Amino acid sequence: MKIEITGPIKRTKPFETDKEDEDIKIVVPGSIISNRTDFMSGHGTFYGDEDIIASVAGSVRQVNKLLTVQPFKSRYSPDVGDVIVGRVVEVQQKRWKVDINSISEGLLALANVSLPGGELRRKSAEDEMRMRMYMEEGDLVVAEVLNVQSDAIQLQARTLRYGKLGQGLLVKVSPSLMKRRKTHFHDLHFGAKIILARNGW
Repeated sequence: MKIEITGPIKRTKPFETDKEDEDIKIVVPGSIISNRTDFMSGHGTFYGDEDIIASVAGSVRQVNKLLTVQPFKSRYSPDVGDVIVGRVVEVQQKRWKVDINSISEGLLALANVSLPGGELRRKSAEDEMRMRMYMEEGDLVVAEVLNVQSDAIQLQARTLRYGKLGQGLLVKVSPSLMKRRKTHFHDLHFGAKIILARNGW
């Protein structure tokens, strides 16, 4: 039996991406991402002759002149300002620990949460005692990434559009399919509301 192994089929037209607002670019291993010499090769890519080529299947991401490919099955990589949906996994002292589909868990401090009714004031010892009344394990919360650290992601929910989510349907997709937009909150014409979170939840 004769087995012939061939390399991946390359795209004849490279992907050029200079604008953040362009549609998501999907590539497979061997796809030419760019032939521009001023771009740099990042994770999920390699140099081949004068081209930057994808080494994994996923979506192309560009940060300045750095090109990377985020695999479809990868976990969420947070950036400051991202809108995320997470699930409370633990109530700790003055904070909630939140699963946000990332390597590190999200931490939502009591001081960074708007109280029911939108009241903004200094949090008291009584507020700390009533944390489980605001959110408890299993609750879904929409928040914004405040700070990214090596061991945790700091979250904030200081405005009325953030906080605990009520009844609804949670659909999980790959984070590589979600991009940052001017708004992630949408009111549909038939009365439903939808949140397109950056972490794919």
